[in-house]
Amino acid sequence: MSLITVFTPTFNRAHLLPQLYASLCEQTLKNFTWLIIDDGSTDDTFNLVKKWKTESKINIDYHSQENQGMVAAHNTAHHLMNTPLCVCIDSDDYMPLDAIEKISILWHKYGSDNCAGLIGLDQYPNGEIVGDKFPNDNWNCKFSDLEANAIYGDKKFVHNRSVFNKYLPYPKFEGEKFPITSFLYFYIEQDHRYLAFNEVLCVVEYQEDGLSNNLINQYKQSPKSFAHYRKTRMKFALNFKMKFKNAIHYVSSMLMARNYRLFKENPAKLTTFFAIPFGVLLKLYLTATKKTSINTKLNKK
Repeated sequence: MSLITVFTPTFNRAHLLPQLYASLCEQTLKNFTWLIIDDGSTDDTFNLVKKWKTESKINIDYHSQENQGMVAAHNTAHHLMNTPLCVCIDSDDYMPLDAIEKISILWHKYGSDNCAGLIGLDQYPNGEIVGDKFPNDNWNCKFSDLEANAIYGDKKFVHNRSVFNKYLPYPKFEGEKFPITSFLYFYIEQDHRYLAFNEVLCVVEYQEDGLSNNLINQYKQSPKSFAHYRKTRMKFALNFKMKFKNAIHYVSSMLMARNYRLFKENPAKLTTFFAIPFGVLLKLYLTATKKTSINTKLNKK
């Protein structure tokens, strides 16, 4: 059995997938399965993957479904996997040629049944690290510790499925396709820790139509999902500053969803009360802005 599943949710990305495929074919260790979740593509994705499967260079599993959005693609992927570890590599990204080997070595040396998984670094094609590095290798940490230690920027998570599966599936909100999947990590960290390493596991290329470049649009299109995420953040906030910040975003998202029951099942009612004026202002700003991303480097419009 393979050690790890590399899963890729994709929608009309046949023009980008070859780069990822090439990087997987050239891995120094091929003890993995590439699981492609085709979320209703209408381009040449099916024929492309069919061709690759006949080449038999790597183990490929392909699943096609009607377009349901990212959360459904992730739920499907986790339902289909049968390996001890998994990592999501988006269709516009690719892996360094020794990434699978690094994951295997680190997991066999440091991993355990109770460990939530590994965290590695993302890198731009020019070699620049995305965001901040970790304070040291083999850093035993909670997901919340990243923000608490001012470690920002996308990171690559390799999940121990025996732990991760206990918290699935992701909730599905009718009419919404873009939840923030990392909200699960706040539940995981109550009983489990990740091991972080300053090793590059993914090379990222932010596309203009990609998720990172359209976070504000997602905020507008999936307000119920974002409100759920912020409610989770309030519940497990490490300090009042984090709780208040997330309360502001919670109010904004609830208003966008036209759900004015701000205090139902709210873990921080008093904090939310004082956050209402700021949440209203944030909602007005996000409704009016033409920006697509909270990262100014990614705002191309």
